[in-house]
Amino acid sequence: MTGQYPPPQYQAPPAAPGGGGDRRVVIAVVSVVGVLALMCVAGIAGAFWLLRDNGSILPGSGSDDIPGVVDYRTEHPEWLSQEHRPPDEKIDYPMTPPAGGPHRQVWQQCKGDVYAEPIDSGNAVHSLEHGAVWVTYKPGLGASEIEKLASRVRGNDYLLMSPFPGQPSAVSLQAWGYQLRVSSADDDRIDDFIRKYRQTASMEPGAACSTGSTATGNG
Repeated sequence: MTGQYPPPQYQAPPAAPGGGGDRRVVIAVVSVVGVLALMCVAGIAGAFWLLRDNGSILPGSGSDDIPGVVDYRTEHPEWLSQEHRPPDEKIDYPMTPPAGGPHRQVWQQCKGDVYAEPIDSGNAVHSLEHGAVWVTYKPGLGASEIEKLASRVRGNDYLLMSPFPGQPSAVSLQAWGYQLRVSSADDDRIDDFIRKYRQTASMEPGAACSTGSTATGNG
């Protein structure tokens, strides 16, 4: 036996005497109005979703926003001088690690290079000017965490990585004028930052990351 309860058998109500033609006209008009109303609702909903995805509504919720990024270009453009400094001159940067500002004449090679020792900050900042993203970590970070970072960097042009003693967070990412500090190598914002700022933050579009310095030694 299939189905314990058979479907109910509905019967159409008897037609009202006379006026059949008028009734059909009313039904047709109501149907057309209903279709138009549905089309309007669908159009409004479609426009809402399109604007939402483009970040045109709901300020601050656009898909390109990365929570926690510091924008020095807007907040402190005076910190971002592109002046070259002599190799023996100490450069004091207002942010740690530096994310732009005066730098050395030579850039640090940034073709997916993973440096096991600290590198000269002035060379690294020059790499940022070329469009690189510099991934740094606090010495003492676990080996597995370091490897997670390194696996993102190796073999990828316009990326470099090194330890940075004294930085305030476990992991930090720098592009020219932008910085993101996170507490774990598992933070999804790391990939978001790299995708958004690698090369696009360059002050010298097209400048190479090859043939730079590979020396270590923070300065």
